[in-house]
Amino acid sequence: MEPLMLLTAIVSFANIIILTALFVTYAKIYKTNKAVFTLGLMFFSIMMMLHNIIAVYAYFSMAPLYGLELHPYILLIHITELAGLAVLLKITYT
Repeated sequence: MEPLMLLTAIVSFANIIILTALFVTYAKIYKTNKAVFTLGLMFFSIMMMLHNIIAVYAYFSMAPLYGLELHPYILLIHITELAGLAVLLKITYT
């Protein structure tokens, strides 16, 4: 596997970890207040987790199909997602 795709998979795993933490936090909040907005946040977390799980699977199973020219852009997408999720996690815990 190409180094950039491996790095992309690692960043995706980090996204999954953050999304799991967000989901658990939102589930705890939902237990106390039953707000529909919190359900939306839980749904968002699950969908983003699925996106990252499918992406990691695709990177490992279909690596030869990705052109080398695409690797930096795919990595940038996941790094941007990681930055956004990190901010969301920080806001959630403050």
